[in-house]
This record gives sequence, structure tokens and C-alpha cells, in this order.
Amino acid sequence: MVWLAVFLAVLGAFFLAFGAQRQGSAVKADTGGLALSSNGFLRLLRNPRWVLGLLLLCIGMGMNAVALVSAPLTVVQPIGAIALVITTVVNARDQGLSINRATVVAISACVTGSALFVLLAVFVTQENHHVNSDDELTIVLLLALAVGLFGTLAAMFKNRMSAFIYILGAGILFGFVAVLTRIIGKHLLDPNGQTFLNVPWYSLVAILAAGGLGSWFVQSAYSTGPPDLVIAGLTVIDPIVGIAIGIIILGELRPDVHAVMAIAMGTAASLAIVGVIALSRHHPEVTKRKKDARKAAGRAPH
Repeated sequence: MVWLAVFLAVLGAFFLAFGAQRQGSAVKADTGGLALSSNGFLRLLRNPRWVLGLLLLCIGMGMNAVALVSAPLTVVQPIGAIALVITTVVNARDQGLSINRATVVAISACVTGSALFVLLAVFVTQENHHVNSDDELTIVLLLALAVGLFGTLAAMFKNRMSAFIYILGAGILFGFVAVLTRIIGKHLLDPNGQTFLNVPWYSLVAILAAGGLGSWFVQSAYSTGPPDLVIAGLTVIDPIVGIAIGIIILGELRPDVHAVMAIAMGTAASLAIVGVIALSRHHPEVTKRKKDARKAAGRAPH
């Protein structure tokens, strides 16, 4: 089952990469780099390129969901970093951009940091086959807090939020979604045969709310940044959040872990997040937008 999960995760990474690139180019063409509006989102529903991207993303997420239920989180999550490299290459060719050195360094930091973090987590975590209702409720309440926080930010600063904030929010929300996907999957596969009756209503509401707001953040990030930045956030922040929840709330930390391992994991996570920040500032598409904006401001009448 583990090898099947690895295969599905790798295949899912390809679908996610191409889906993100298709959607990203469709959103940029529709918004022209401006914030995504509700009317703009309705227009995207009629855009064949965006719909194709959505289909590819759904297939990729479906494969990833099956992989999450079939194997430990620490095995499945680092594989998603493959999508970052694929998206960067595909998007650069589509936009006619050359990948600069800063982008290569930033992507290397993202992939290295996230992969190292998850690989270290393999040695310090143990799978929790049974999640009690108190821990599940704690996760849902924390997710409700995150939804409230990022939902408020989106409502108050809709036209002023940077691509990085959108990606940070999406990564945190989808990190919770990954954990709840695994928990709900375990409920459905419970041998008592009650399937959906095992799933608490609040978990379903929470995963739908987080998935909805996270998806909006992803689409908004497409309008203000390149698709590989979106994938970077989801493949870096998502697993870090998921594993942190597993360690802190679900009690998946082994009792014999040395402090050096905790420091190493913190360093790896910091490297990955710095990579995402660097990508949001030095990506060739981002720098091109900044130059175009400065030129437009210089030509504007005073």
C-alpha cells in the first residue's frame, strides 16, 4: 500500500503542477494582475483553460487524498515538492521567461528545506492509528480560528494583500485540510461499517470551510503572483503545518527524541519558508510586474 501511495502522490504532483499552470495563466489573463473579484470568478467558470486546470487539480488532489489515507503523512507530503519544479519549468516556457539565478536558489531552498523537514519527521514521529474525539475537536477549533483570521484579513485588505499572504493562508488552511482528510478517511474505513456515521458533523463543516477559503486564496494568489509561487506555498507550508499538528495535537512525537532533532527540523522549516519568501520577491514574473508598474507610474500624468 505504501508504494501505491507513493505512485499516486507522484502522479498527483504532475496533475497539480499542470493544473496550477493552466489556472494561473487563465486568472492572470482575466484579471490583468488586479485582485480577483466575485464577478471575475464567475467569468472564470466559463473559461475552458481555467476549467481544465480545475479538472487537473481535482484529479491531483483526489490522488493525493487516497495516498494520504494509504500511507503516513510523512511519506506522502514531501513528494508534492516535485510539483514545484514542474510548474516552474512549464510556466517559464509558457510565459517566455528565463529562470533567473535567484529563482533557482529560492526553489532549491523550498525543495531542500521541506524535504529535509519531512524526512527528519520520519525519525521523530510515530503514526497515531486512533484519533480521539477531543483531539479532533481541538483541530477543528484551531481551524475555525484560522478561517476566521484569514477570512477577516481577506475582507478588510482584499486589494492590498500580497501574494505571499494569500499563499501563507492557503498553505495553513490546506495543512489542516490534509490532516482532516486523513482523519475522515480513517473514520470512513473503520471496520464497524458505519462509514459516514463515524464522521462528526463539525469536521465536515470545517473541511468544507477551509477548502473553500483556501481555494479562494489560491485563485487570488494567481492574480498577484506566478503559479509556481502558489505551488511552493502549498508544498512547503502545507506539510509543515500538517506535521506540526500531528506532533503537537495528535501525539505522534516519539518519546526518545533528542533536542538536536527539534532544532534541525526548525532550521529546515525556516529554510523552506525563506525560500517561499524569496520566490515571492525575486521570481522573474514578479520582477517583470514590478518593472511594468514602475514604467506605468512614470508615464502617468502628474
